[in-house]
Amino acid sequence: MNVGILGSGSWATAIAKMLCHNVDTLHWWVRRQETVDELMNYGHNPKYIQSISFPREKLRVTTDMQLVVDACEVLVVAIPSLYLDDVFKARDIQGLETKILFSAIKGMVAEYDSIPARYLHKKFGTPYENIGMICGPCHAEEVAREKLSYLTVACPRATHASWLAERLETRFIRVQTSDDVFGAELAAVLKNVYAIAAGVAHGLGYGDNFISVLVSNASQEMKRFLAAVHQIDRDVKGSPYLGDLLVTAYSPHSRNRTLGTMIGKGYTVKSAILEMDMVAEGFTGSLGIHSLNQKYHVDIPIAEAVYRILHEKMSPSIEMRLLTDDLR
Repeated sequence: MNVGILGSGSWATAIAKMLCHNVDTLHWWVRRQETVDELMNYGHNPKYIQSISFPREKLRVTTDMQLVVDACEVLVVAIPSLYLDDVFKARDIQGLETKILFSAIKGMVAEYDSIPARYLHKKFGTPYENIGMICGPCHAEEVAREKLSYLTVACPRATHASWLAERLETRFIRVQTSDDVFGAELAAVLKNVYAIAAGVAHGLGYGDNFISVLVSNASQEMKRFLAAVHQIDRDVKGSPYLGDLLVTAYSPHSRNRTLGTMIGKGYTVKSAILEMDMVAEGFTGSLGIHSLNQKYHVDIPIAEAVYRILHEKMSPSIEMRLLTDDLR
């Protein structure tokens, strides 16, 4: 089966690096012609992780998404959740209902208050058993430097998950499989929200002791929320859940922690997002989790505090001070 990537950001570029170790040809859709030219002529993505060098003979890069869809049986969708619906609305893509789709999106589709798997199913009619998820803990920057990293590929159909896992695994990437697509996707959204909270606390001057308690409580929130929304037997202490939360909350590579830190230091939400010039998916994720929780009414004070800071313009210092009474 041929595999293709839809997206050109840091995570898409890191996944492309992994796949190039194990496939003969990688089909790749990107938005800009300049990205096509740079990748095909020089083997580098001009905007994201320029240090990665690709074998040009393996690449088939295009701005025509339909060409990639037609050429591949398996597609990795790595378009940021903030832009996902707009990208597909602007293109009349045919045939996705027959494909195997793996989401590498770590956010919610705001227009639908939906995780990517549900969006792809509703939008294109792709059966749930043909929709999977790629999750960490794994930062694109460390993949570029070939630091030992771990991934989880989740899909209801085990053969699909195993097929992609084999093509992502390299000497520096270890991959396990799971069937918990909904849980992995929701955990990926929540860990970004909690990383913003950790960043806010850091920006406000709270120390490591407090932030460790904050993250510990966030893990318990995640457990409660996942159990309420999709109750199956899962170990939230595992790497796709707790591991991904820890790396996103503590790593200097984390965009969401960086966004929170800037807000804690006094930036407005809008100015912080503009200055970063990168997508921090916890921004839309906090709104999506808040909306989803109107149905389930789970006790998630940290996620709700982040929602109020980002979307209701509440004071970060007041919200964090109120949280100190809720944490244990």
